[in-house]
Amino acid sequence: MGIYDLDLQELPLFEGLKADEVDQFIQATGAKVKRYGKEMRILKAYEANSRIGIIAEGEALVIAEDRFGNESVGHRLGRGALFGSTTAILPEYANPTAIEAVSDVLVLWVPYTALIVAGPRLGRIHGIVMRNLLVAFCRKNVLMMQKLEVLSQKTLRERLILYLLQQMSRQQADCVKVPGRVQLAKELECNRSALTREIGLMKEKGLLECGPDWMKLDEARLREER
Repeated sequence: MGIYDLDLQELPLFEGLKADEVDQFIQATGAKVKRYGKEMRILKAYEANSRIGIIAEGEALVIAEDRFGNESVGHRLGRGALFGSTTAILPEYANPTAIEAVSDVLVLWVPYTALIVAGPRLGRIHGIVMRNLLVAFCRKNVLMMQKLEVLSQKTLRERLILYLLQQMSRQQADCVKVPGRVQLAKELECNRSALTREIGLMKEKGLLECGPDWMKLDEARLREER
């Protein structure tokens, strides 16, 4: 698959641009697409990096790693998500997060320096991309705040409910796609067996329906419980 077969103009970074304008941007900045297999580290923790990555296809995970090698899983990244911008813009910062492929992933890598200096050549195209980049940064901050909000809940049930409500809003659906139990336990920073037990209790009370990769809250029953 070539770089021009990915409908890159549909990505949030290129919103407002036509396909030929995206091609101009890629040529001016020297952006490249690279493929990563499932469970490969796309970007390692504390690794020097000079490029902004955009997921063109597939899914990845944000994984925080401390100096002792302990890991905690953050949010998922889907098509159009950006990563690597912190270390690309602030090279002196040793970022403790890694990016790991959940499936086969195609990443569009944009050299940060080339992005900045390409402004005079790209004109309007550059302005649109930079605007979209700022919007993406703001959305990333929202995700971080939502993660903190979930982890600040007093009980595991409250964490799970808030997590699902956030996913409902994000996915614009009542029945939301969720990761497997191991992954979900990592995202909620809890024990897997405790999560399985809590899910079972919520199902018994009619608060939750779920399948292997989806969950659905019964909001009416939740209101009655409160």
